[in-house]
Amino acid sequence: MSTLKEQIIELLKINDGLTDREITDRIKGKGEPQQSINITCRNMEAKGLVKRIKGHDGLIRNYIGDVKIENKEFNSSNLEGISEDEIKEVINNYLISKGWITDVAWGRSQGIDIDAFKGKERWIIEVKGSGSHGAMRVNYFLSILGEMLQRMNDPNAKYSIALPDIQQYRNLWDRLPRLAKVRTGISVLFVNNNKEIDEIE
Repeated sequence: MSTLKEQIIELLKINDGLTDREITDRIKGKGEPQQSINITCRNMEAKGLVKRIKGHDGLIRNYIGDVKIENKEFNSSNLEGISEDEIKEVINNYLISKGWITDVAWGRSQGIDIDAFKGKERWIIEVKGSGSHGAMRVNYFLSILGEMLQRMNDPNAKYSIALPDIQQYRNLWDRLPRLAKVRTGISVLFVNNNKEIDEIE
């Protein structure tokens, strides 16, 4: 059975920036005493495992610091990915280099983010940026899946979502049930700061 510290880290990997109360509600149950969570989080901060930062609302929130779990390192400084338009530019350049003709919705333009054609092939891609904190990334991830489902009206098209290559987005994709990926046929394109694309189906 995982320790309280491990449970907190796993929770923050999915939803960074939670208060002690929010962590307690999710791990121990709604309304349960939060003293043990508070003590554990303060101890983790002293060891550099989390950062406890007061938000604009005056509440102290917990963020992952330098953490090693299962031989993987998670560093809060690595969570900032590239912007939505930067991702569009990287993917657009890649597609053009492969002979695709693209129609890109730059900035806040309405419509499909990237609608690409090559002969009889069509590739529809929806894009989201990094977001400023963990809760926002969860919302972005759920939002982009919903947007993609609403675009799925061409049975012959390929459908992908594109996201910054940061660990939280990879964790969210890993947790999406395999059946959902198979039934929808949606793949994900992770784009890193070196402008490299990693497609996962």
